[in-house]
Amino acid sequence: MIPARLRAAHLTELWFHTGTACNLECPFCLEGSRPGDSRLERLTLADVRPIIEEARAHGVRQFSFTGGEPLIVKDIVRILSCALAVAPCLVLTNGTAPLIRRVHQLDALRLQPHALSFRVSLDYPDAERHDAGRGWGNFRRALEGLALLHQRGFPVSITRQATQGEDASAAHAAFRSVLVKHGLPADLTIVALPDYGLPGATGGGPAVNDDELARRCVHTSGMPLMCAQSKMILKRGGAVRVYACPLVDDDGAFDQGATLGEALTRETSLRHTRCHACIATGASMSALQ
Repeated sequence: MIPARLRAAHLTELWFHTGTACNLECPFCLEGSRPGDSRLERLTLADVRPIIEEARAHGVRQFSFTGGEPLIVKDIVRILSCALAVAPCLVLTNGTAPLIRRVHQLDALRLQPHALSFRVSLDYPDAERHDAGRGWGNFRRALEGLALLHQRGFPVSITRQATQGEDASAAHAAFRSVLVKHGLPADLTIVALPDYGLPGATGGGPAVNDDELARRCVHTSGMPLMCAQSKMILKRGGAVRVYACPLVDDDGAFDQGATLGEALTRETSLRHTRCHACIATGASMSALQ
């Protein structure tokens, strides 16, 4: 089967992978992140500043940051300050110790021209199940982190783990009950993501063909795939590279060059196993729903 191919018509959202180091070691992590991990290296302000300026020239509307855990990166506050001068920013975080320790450093970022928002990982609506993967006490810490951000006026949302065959309405109702119990708004956005598998994993479905791509676009009323409007910046071997989307950094075939200008001329072949999951579920990590 010949995989479908597409090219990003424009740059709407630019992702930054801040590195695979994390304070937690979750066995299901789609990045394989853990303390001290260096599969992808930590970004610095010097790394991202020229990319941010290039993104400005391409009309970017949103910067999003993922890891690893972005809030363990030394330069993260300065990086966010630089990015917020150009466009709104979203930070994906586990909401635990790194956030709680430095939340006061984020206060000054509310004065920037654009909004800074956070999406906190809360896998399940009960502590025992969440902490089985993330470590004892991290359900409570994530809710504490959410509350600290909300109290400071930052827009917040949560990411949860979707399970096959679930009752999504019941799952969301359970989360909303937890949020209200902890003094958080019941109407926070809840983003449900499927199991994308571990980095470098094989299987998980065939490449996406043109017919599947067309059906997906009809089913979602034409909502673009991430690879149709996004790119991701990462650092490997000391070099900053542009990849096709936030889900494919484990495959060098999705490396599209050293600059956004170069990457935007490249087509993406939808042959990664996660492409199939993205098409099949309609799920998206994007902040632009």
